[in-house]
Amino acid sequence: MELEQAQKLWQPEPGWLNTATYGLPPEPAWAAVQEVLADWRTGRVSFEGWDASVGRSRAAFAGLVGVPAADVTVGSTASQLLAPIAAALPAGATVLVPEVEFTSMLFPWLVQESRGVRVRTVPLAGLADAVDADTDLVAFSLVQSSDGAVAAYDEIVAAARAHGALVTVDATQACGWLPFDAARADAVVVAAYKWLMAPRGVAFAYLAPALRERMRPDAANWYAGADPHASYYGQPLRLAEDARRFDISPAWFSYVGAAPALELLAEVGLDAVRAHDVALANRFLAGLGRPPGDSAIVAVAVPDAQEKLARAGVRAAVRAGRVRASFHLYTTEADVDLALDALAG
Repeated sequence: MELEQAQKLWQPEPGWLNTATYGLPPEPAWAAVQEVLADWRTGRVSFEGWDASVGRSRAAFAGLVGVPAADVTVGSTASQLLAPIAAALPAGATVLVPEVEFTSMLFPWLVQESRGVRVRTVPLAGLADAVDADTDLVAFSLVQSSDGAVAAYDEIVAAARAHGALVTVDATQACGWLPFDAARADAVVVAAYKWLMAPRGVAFAYLAPALRERMRPDAANWYAGADPHASYYGQPLRLAEDARRFDISPAWFSYVGAAPALELLAEVGLDAVRAHDVALANRFLAGLGRPPGDSAIVAVAVPDAQEKLARAGVRAAVRAGRVRASFHLYTTEADVDLALDALAG
């Protein structure tokens, strides 16, 4: 599907420049959620149809990031998916993290300090150079939440491999607009309510088979069973052999909305989405006299920006004292120009 055709499936109010906070659902996702809510309200159906959306979502996510669906686990938040990775670190391990990192990608390592796990932080630009023989794991966001900075993924992975370190990536602010190969890392976690435009409560993780061997499924439950529907009661422990052993019981209605949104992104293609999003971000930067960038998220310091944007009905975020604007496939040039006119006022 062409991007211009897909854009007709959204009806945002003008001035939404805040996908980095939450994404807007396309019409098929919105309609699916309304239907499932009506079914829930009246008790018309059993849950199996809702549950099928989890498999659809898992497969669509796997396709977007280039990994087998069997290596993808489902959850609800990025930090929840990171927790068993952090718990699997050996006592005394060293984790290397950018010094300005979203805390959901930082706190899971910090809470392991009682076991002697050490967290070392360096500037994002120097992350690859900072990997050394004492580094056990490198953890970073592929795109930074605060300012949209895109990490040097290939260079960081190469440095980690050269020193035998694991690589864990939070792609929450990247997946949905930035094409990348998740299989280069050992783990990639994504909260899907931003650029994947799913309802909140949907998250995915790619877990490499070798990493899974080190991990323990401490949240083991019926849904992680080899056959979930034969895992309702009693012993023995019978978990899935693949990444599903780390699944938690899903928020069904959220996955009902996620499946059509992810499948639509796959139809449009991430290359087209990236070109559209970055072009709009650069239109915004050019209008403010800034040089172009390579991200769908930009952060700029403009006096009284928050008040000016609010008066014009433009919805953006403020992070670290700067206006953070983010642009996705439903964003238009008119949205950008509305923001620029407001900031110039």
